[in-house]
Amino acid sequence: MQTTHVQRFLPRFAHMSRPAGKLPLHVLAGDLGGTKTRLALFEAGADNLQLIDEQVYSSRAYTSFPAVVKEFIGRQAGRKPERICIGVAGPVIRGKVSLTNLSMELSVADIQQQTNISETTLINDLEATAYGLATIGQEGLLTLHGGASDNTGNMAIIAPGTGLGEAGLFWDGELYAPFATEGGHCDFSPRNELDMELLQYLQEKYQIVSWERLVSGPGIYDTFKFLRDIRHMHVPDWLENDVLKKDPAAVISGNAIDQKVSVCIKTMELFVRYLARESANLVFKMKATGGLFLGGGIPPRIIPLLQDNSFYNHYLQGDRLIELLASVPIHVISNDKAALWGAAYYAVHQQRTA
Repeated sequence: MQTTHVQRFLPRFAHMSRPAGKLPLHVLAGDLGGTKTRLALFEAGADNLQLIDEQVYSSRAYTSFPAVVKEFIGRQAGRKPERICIGVAGPVIRGKVSLTNLSMELSVADIQQQTNISETTLINDLEATAYGLATIGQEGLLTLHGGASDNTGNMAIIAPGTGLGEAGLFWDGELYAPFATEGGHCDFSPRNELDMELLQYLQEKYQIVSWERLVSGPGIYDTFKFLRDIRHMHVPDWLENDVLKKDPAAVISGNAIDQKVSVCIKTMELFVRYLARESANLVFKMKATGGLFLGGGIPPRIIPLLQDNSFYNHYLQGDRLIELLASVPIHVISNDKAALWGAAYYAVHQQRTA
């Protein structure tokens, strides 16, 4: 794996101003995901951003997210933030979001009412991750494929975790403009007999089978159960125990990395293949010649499974445009706080209410 020469892939953004008003500026940033939520207080100077305090919460343990924000602000002992920006896992429309994997609705107005902070913004968590690329430095990226040395153009981010997030960064010739998508909810496209069987298995459970149903933590577990129940792959009792008591995706991927159990190895082979296929789809749709970034909670934890050429070989199986795919640099975002820092960066440099 290459870890050098990635600085040129860290973008500078259009429509971003220097911090305005009195400095230092305190901002509250959040990354609200389907499993866990990070909240942090940052202090911004003219040219720097410093993390002051951070807390991690279980996303499902609270029925009122604004109340959690208010509780966090209460910890700050006289350092009340002037601005808030929260990255959320769902489409933000007119300052409101229905959180895809939490069955919860949230609005800018709700947070403003609880905190009395008017400069409050919600942005999509993958858009926040895109802005986070400006803050993590080259040490926050691991390069899977260098691509063409002179490539520029749009960039794409794909991020499997509790769900499947996707975003783009539009290149205007000088700077980047991140934008959110909901591409993870597009229909899964099977290619072979096993894919068709898995599709039919998931259709019985979900009716509509999107890429998120396979390329995510819950998707890993569903694929495992398909191989166990439909393909009759052997699952040892100790493994059955582990997936019931612990995080199934972590157990399955961990055993696959250790090459321990055939059903885990096969599950993750399929996960890597599907991640590669949807990554290529995203590159095509975005014409993302500037770079592909693998983010979210899962890719940094399965680096060995992404390094063995299986991911890259499946990624290259892209109809008649293999040369375009091969020219695209591919990186893993190894910093799991990219979305949190991106939300802080956004709060400091730009505000909006949508």
